[in-house]
Amino acid sequence: MAISPTPVEKPVIFIEKSLYEVHNKVYPRSVSGVYANARWLMVWFTQLLFYGLCWLPWHGRQAVLFDLVARKFYVFGLVFWPQDVIYLAVLLIISAYSLFLFTAVGGRLWCGYACPQTVYTEIFLWIERKIEGDRTARMKLDSAAMSSRKILLRLAKYVAWGLLALWTGFTFVGYFTPIKTLAASVFSFSLGPWETFWIIFYSTFTYIFAGHLREQVCKYMCPYARFQGVMFDPDTLTITYDAKRGEPRGGHKKGDDYKAQGKGDCVDCGICVQVCPTGIDIRKGLQYECIGCAACIDACDQVMEKMSTPKGLIRYSTEHAIASQWGWREIIGHVIRPRVLIYAVVLWVIILAFIWGVATKPALKVDVIRDRAVLAREVDNGMIENVYRLHLMNVSEHAQQYELTVRGLPGLTMLSPPVFDLPTEADRTVLVQVQAPPESGKKGAHEIYFDFKDVSGHEPIISEEAKFFLP
Repeated sequence: MAISPTPVEKPVIFIEKSLYEVHNKVYPRSVSGVYANARWLMVWFTQLLFYGLCWLPWHGRQAVLFDLVARKFYVFGLVFWPQDVIYLAVLLIISAYSLFLFTAVGGRLWCGYACPQTVYTEIFLWIERKIEGDRTARMKLDSAAMSSRKILLRLAKYVAWGLLALWTGFTFVGYFTPIKTLAASVFSFSLGPWETFWIIFYSTFTYIFAGHLREQVCKYMCPYARFQGVMFDPDTLTITYDAKRGEPRGGHKKGDDYKAQGKGDCVDCGICVQVCPTGIDIRKGLQYECIGCAACIDACDQVMEKMSTPKGLIRYSTEHAIASQWGWREIIGHVIRPRVLIYAVVLWVIILAFIWGVATKPALKVDVIRDRAVLAREVDNGMIENVYRLHLMNVSEHAQQYELTVRGLPGLTMLSPPVFDLPTEADRTVLVQVQAPPESGKKGAHEIYFDFKDVSGHEPIISEEAKFFLP
């Protein structure tokens, strides 16, 4: 009887696989060119606006100040109160539609040129390059053993980052607390707890986001990167690699007949990857990590120029244009499409309505409140009297004088003084007694109107409706 051999049990091998991609530090290489200059122009514009606007005086106060304690927002000659929240809502709608329009036309233009994360990352990278050197020097420094030189360079970089972050946090809080008052409090060591908290909070996040997280904010934290795909279509201008022209890629010398060797224009130098702030390879196609900064276009154009090859291997183009090899005339003709026109028309209508609303914003706000203690009463002269409380608010920075009249019923009269003085940014409650003959109308409620006329004649007449009761 044959005895079958005992089967050998195979060892069970457990393979551990991480759910998260291992993060490889990105060392962006410096680049110059048309788009790099445009990015730095936006850096200068946005930062001069941010750091300088809070120091601009306006009629004895800060030009732009969001005074949360007094519940007043000052924007140059305009004063916005909590009742003006509609203007904030319209401003947010304008921002949203602008984002839709720019994305439909040119992809992530906001991300590449004006987003605070991009702007501050660019500034922090500039500081890092000035202290530690360009890409190769920074990579060598990171891989080198700890030394006094490395410690001094890192310390200098972190101190520079920290000072810039602190100044940024200080400036941010300066839009909510008058910047000169805030500066005096800092130098006298009398800074309040809330100002201290927000300066440290904003400074810390600026330091971490722009100094350390950088592209990870764009790749993993920013929601815009995730839903941008639904806002693109084949006629959206995006940064595109022309694979028909560039493939198959391969190295060759200047002047070589590389076409005869079956090679494309791409020399596979990898500089487009080295300059990318998010570390992607644009030659693999459009990716959600691409922020549209166009650094790869500048880098590739420089290589093409050195190789005496036409520029534009990487360029702003559209999916349809790359497939059909269109020129700029055909591209522009398809970019200006119904979707873009609708966005533009709606956006301009909202902007014009916003400008008109702000320009015609009245200086007087009125609330008419009936005296609830007595609905209506008959006075000595046989007239029917209703009592109202008028809450008047001067929302301008100038003293105002208004003349009050009432209308709506025959024989309607008002016993209160007809002229009211309102100081700058002040409110006042006025008790108004209104009388009418019993025969002026049927029993019940009747509509009457309080008209407020600016004595100077600069403001339009403001009318507020109320109810007059005849018993």
